[in-house]
Amino acid sequence: MSVDPAHRNACFPNRISRILLLALQDVLGANGSSAVLTTAKLPHYVGTLPPADFEPGLTFSEIGRLFEALESIYGVQAGDRLAKQAGRESFKYWIEGFGGLVSFADVLLRFLPLSLRVRIGVEVVAEIINRYTDERLVLGESHDQYLVKVETCGLCAGRRTDIPACGYMQGTLDELLFWVSRGRRFTIRETACIALGDPACVFAIDKVPPSFAGA
Repeated sequence: MSVDPAHRNACFPNRISRILLLALQDVLGANGSSAVLTTAKLPHYVGTLPPADFEPGLTFSEIGRLFEALESIYGVQAGDRLAKQAGRESFKYWIEGFGGLVSFADVLLRFLPLSLRVRIGVEVVAEIINRYTDERLVLGESHDQYLVKVETCGLCAGRRTDIPACGYMQGTLDELLFWVSRGRRFTIRETACIALGDPACVFAIDKVPPSFAGA
């Protein structure tokens, strides 16, 4: 597994690295988390979390190894499901770690229609990621979908896979939309992935949740 030399020093800050490791620990348990970290050659994080600051934390190469280890231990399909579950679990830690921005969004969202709540919720997460990490997210939309394009992705850095490899991000978006919509699930697909050889990772989010589609 090799990372593009241009992104060799790219990383998540400690605070976002901590969120990722906490979410994996919640999903895998202490023993499972320890096994994944050891397999990923990150044993120094076993039982020890990064501080909640913005100093450089996990590098893209280390994050890629982490999810590669998850699939190596649990299998590709199960590893993908666990990554998505960890993404969903992570959202509560995003609320803790970025309470100011999230609280502001929460107040604003209460008074908006569903379509705007979804768009603004995604914009807030994209702003946090673009501001504090070396990932680069670009938002767009079609007539029936919101599009989240990750031009520099830390989750699949250096990987080559047969299925999209960014389930953690998909799970995070899933729980974000559940939160902003007050309990509705949206259809989210990763339609392109750098690990598949695509130029960027792309997530397509249906603007209308399935429960509204026939209304």
